[in-house]
Amino acid sequence: MTHIAQKLAHIKPSQTKAISQMAAALKGQGREIISLSLGEPDFNTPENIIEAGARAMREGHTRYTLVAGMLPLREQVVEKLSKDNHLSYEPDQITIGTGAKQVLYNAMVATLDPGDEVIIPTPCWVSYPEMVSLAGGVPVLVESRRENGYMLDPREVEARITPRTKWIVINSPCNPTGVVYPDDQFKALAEVLRRHPRVFVLSDDVYEKLVYPGVIFTTMAKAAPDLADRCLVVNSFSKAYCMTGWRIGYGAGPAPLIKAMNLVQSQTTSPGSSISQVAAIEALQGPQDYIPRFVEHFHQRTQFIVEKVNQIDGMDCLMPQGAFYAFLNCSGFIGRTSPQGKTISNDIDLAMYFMESANVAVVPGSAFLAENHLRISCATSMDNLVEAMKRIEAACRQLN
Repeated sequence: MTHIAQKLAHIKPSQTKAISQMAAALKGQGREIISLSLGEPDFNTPENIIEAGARAMREGHTRYTLVAGMLPLREQVVEKLSKDNHLSYEPDQITIGTGAKQVLYNAMVATLDPGDEVIIPTPCWVSYPEMVSLAGGVPVLVESRRENGYMLDPREVEARITPRTKWIVINSPCNPTGVVYPDDQFKALAEVLRRHPRVFVLSDDVYEKLVYPGVIFTTMAKAAPDLADRCLVVNSFSKAYCMTGWRIGYGAGPAPLIKAMNLVQSQTTSPGSSISQVAAIEALQGPQDYIPRFVEHFHQRTQFIVEKVNQIDGMDCLMPQGAFYAFLNCSGFIGRTSPQGKTISNDIDLAMYFMESANVAVVPGSAFLAENHLRISCATSMDNLVEAMKRIEAACRQLN
């Protein structure tokens, strides 16, 4: 019998992927499932990027690259961070990974000793706690409450810092809440961090470009320049450039940290695909005018979902400031009974009820460590969203 490592005993599979796989299986059985579960733009990769990838193959960019990634791509990332974020880096402070997910995991493996702690605000992306646990660390969860706009209270952060704290994770715009941290909130957190010089900041900025009108994106390294050498800025080409399948992301930080992360990368995956790296250069160098169009669609769709949700008695939803999710409070439905006589005991039951009775797949908030919530991805057509909300509204009316 195969022996499975004990460290996997408490690692949970991604619920977002599980829900999507369940929806796909039901579709395969002939069910007309509308899936609102995956965090993947529904637009195709822009044509100039596709052509750059095709050209890369024809021109022979089909071999291994440096472990840290192609120098031209790292130079382009340096230029991007300077132009967009007013951050100054050298190419040896940049690492290219197989998506931002690998960059995040490399950072955990490179820095965590057994028992080291990582502060993670909840609700949070499903993979943060599991990555920390796989790397031997301890996830320390700090709730960011709805009444605070789902932003961290700096006092609560400081109360959870211990001598074992290595990192605090900040994801802005946030998956799943859509909150975007303003400059003054970063400055308040920076005041805490200055009193704890051993704590580093992991800035997950993958939704950076997807902010809604009137909202300004910033990151900790810019808001508090004196802490820049304690920040790891992580980004990806997946969301803004619709390159999820290309699997390419990057990290920027102090050279010793990046060197350690590259060491991990050298013995695990090596860097991202050479073809994807060439395409990523084109993504950064080429036209950017389609991004505002993507954002406009996401904004309109999200506004529609929030409006419809807030018309349902027992649900409510704050308007997100970025990304492409609606994170709704469904606590008013807990304890109700389905027409089949089953009690809706929690958000997982409610999500399964919508799947079974309305043929709509949504992700339970428990996946993001926020019970009695649901996440709806607006990265699908408006036609799908209109039909999905009709079905959800009808299913809600049938709950006693």
